[in-house]
Amino acid sequence: MALPPAVALSDVVLRYPGQPQPALRIERWQVAAGERVAVLGPSGSGKTSLLRLLNGSLQPEQGSVALLGAPLPARGRARRLARRRIGMVFQNFALIERATVWQNVLYGRLGHAHPWWSLLGRFSEADRQLAYDAIGEVGLLAKLQARVDSLSGGQRQRVAVARVLAQEPALILADEPVNNLDPKLVLEILDLLVAASSRRGATLIMSLHQPELARAYAARIVALAGGSVAWDAPAGQLTAPLLARIYGESGADAA
Repeated sequence: MALPPAVALSDVVLRYPGQPQPALRIERWQVAAGERVAVLGPSGSGKTSLLRLLNGSLQPEQGSVALLGAPLPARGRARRLARRRIGMVFQNFALIERATVWQNVLYGRLGHAHPWWSLLGRFSEADRQLAYDAIGEVGLLAKLQARVDSLSGGQRQRVAVARVLAQEPALILADEPVNNLDPKLVLEILDLLVAASSRRGATLIMSLHQPELARAYAARIVALAGGSVAWDAPAGQLTAPLLARIYGESGADAA
């Protein structure tokens, strides 16, 4: 039996308050379960808005958003339960800087803990084991009790990835996950994300700035322009002329 799409958008319009033009206008877009997709586009094209919509932190003005086979609830406990299966890696890490690696990753289990336990910061042994295993998977057990603000940028992003893995997500979103990293660390983080999602059979959607990384790490590339899907095809079909059309003439240099 075929799995339902991990993402299914239909007639979606997303507009920020006070803005006349929609940030997103997507007629129909789907991502299959287990697919690895890169989202490209110039600044302001809607990449971050799309990922925030899929993360459940934004709601569309109109249209439907179905994630992991079910419509994303608008509010309440049902929305919280749905979002715990969606992990998000942010460009700026979004960690608690003065907390330890262990604490930050354990917070990835908050969506699974009983609400009262969440408020008290209490976690089950199973939650603790999942957090510990995730820290080991990203190679940071030696830094378990280190404060995040003592870590390098690459280590912080590993903590952010571990926190997502501790959620046991079926859908992993990554918003420019390597933009703030030293070039020598970029491939390490992308290798880690791809390997971790593959081991879990999770769907991976990454917004990336560099087309060459999108071609290397994604099976499918989606390009946004003005908040709409301008191009959507297998990664191997991305060419210099297409990049020039997406980014302007300078895009051809990135091919």
